[in-house]
Amino acid sequence: MKGRCVMRQSICEFGSYLRTIGVYGYEAVEPIILASLVTEDPLLLIGKAGTGKTYLLNSLSEVLGMTHRHYNASLINFDELVGFPYPDPDFNAVRYLETPATVWQAESVLIDEISRCKPEHQNRLFSLIHERRIQGISILQLRYRWAAMNPCGEDQGVVDFYEGSLPLDQALADRFAFLIPVPDWDVLSEADQLLISDPRGEGVISDDGGQLVKLVQEAKARYETLKNALPKAVQDYALTVANLLSAADIRFSPRRVRQLSKNLLAVTAVHDGKMNDDLFFLTLTCTIPHIAWGKSLDETVVRSAHRAAWNAAFSQGREKWLNDFFLKRSLASRVKHLLEHCPDPDTATVAVSRTLVAQDPEDRAAFAFALYPVTLEVEGLVGKEGMNDLGKIACDIVDVDGVMSWKEMRGRQIPTHPEYARLSKTLAKLRGKRRERASQLFYYLLVNGITLQNPTDYEKGFNQCISVIRSWLKAQHAQ
Repeated sequence: MKGRCVMRQSICEFGSYLRTIGVYGYEAVEPIILASLVTEDPLLLIGKAGTGKTYLLNSLSEVLGMTHRHYNASLINFDELVGFPYPDPDFNAVRYLETPATVWQAESVLIDEISRCKPEHQNRLFSLIHERRIQGISILQLRYRWAAMNPCGEDQGVVDFYEGSLPLDQALADRFAFLIPVPDWDVLSEADQLLISDPRGEGVISDDGGQLVKLVQEAKARYETLKNALPKAVQDYALTVANLLSAADIRFSPRRVRQLSKNLLAVTAVHDGKMNDDLFFLTLTCTIPHIAWGKSLDETVVRSAHRAAWNAAFSQGREKWLNDFFLKRSLASRVKHLLEHCPDPDTATVAVSRTLVAQDPEDRAAFAFALYPVTLEVEGLVGKEGMNDLGKIACDIVDVDGVMSWKEMRGRQIPTHPEYARLSKTLAKLRGKRRERASQLFYYLLVNGITLQNPTDYEKGFNQCISVIRSWLKAQHAQ
């Protein structure tokens, strides 16, 4: 948001630059804005009317000394963007008659109200945003591609509704490297509200004496150094968080995963090369493109994925191993990781105990039933406490004893338990020891009232655990 800068200050502290050019209320997202200047990747601001989106981007172009073009996507005629077409003298190509408003000499471009753009114009703007091209022709001087829009779709409220603000096409949204939700009045500090309300800053040309140019140049140098020696932790974080979000039905395209890695490097470069937990979370939230097509995300899910990914990337020792263990998607992969890579019995006990507490009852049973026998055979694999936890469940499965009961349907008694009939279809496909193990496990689940969504897939997962254990034991005996 704009206001009058009463006192100039040096960039001595992270998140303080924008205030020096009279832009207030953006401290929380300033690292992302500066990171976008470092990578020169497309930036999209999403916020309510009057929150200073246009002012911010136009001010950045002023202090950077850019030849700037500002277009309203809801009003512009495409000929105004490219100029009037005419053939060259030899009739071999089409040229465009340039005016002060055409895009060809631009170094920075702001596409305002992009969510109100006509579909045919949105398609044409796609190449401008993605490739710095219009009509297949490169715009050689163009560095920065910015856009702004009001909330759309389910992100609109009852009080603030923006007629005609439509969700962006997902392919177009995915071309924006940074998608920043802009803060509104009610979340601003009293100091920022006071500065914004001062009308004396209106119309003042932004000039920082070259501070931003210097800041961006220094951060670019750090960014290139980081990129050339890509920190493993950055890549680990990006891969892990993308997998966790995908498991929660928040899709990351392969391009988006790579973009997240770039964004993390850029934010780290802006922050003097220091990696920071809060900044990684901020970068993640401003890299997820769903906000541009009007889909709200559960912040708890995103924060949980961030926390697990951060711990996996930056923890050390036992905690590092445990984080890797719990990020394994299947029980079989966890069993394999425990057998092949666990550093000591105490760590194995922690892994076993946490698994038995966190897993659903059916997975808890499969894990214990598969793993307990090998802990008896191989001394010191898991500590005594972990063995006891596994044994309580495994022994209940082996010595299963209980009563199965079910309700009558429509006045007639069903001869067999309906869940048993479903499980029997899976058992009928099995033979030998595999069938015996599955039968024992299924009976335990039946007696305890545990229902399986897909018995066949569940049995396959359990058998994969057995196969992993067999292979590991065979390798141990061969040594």
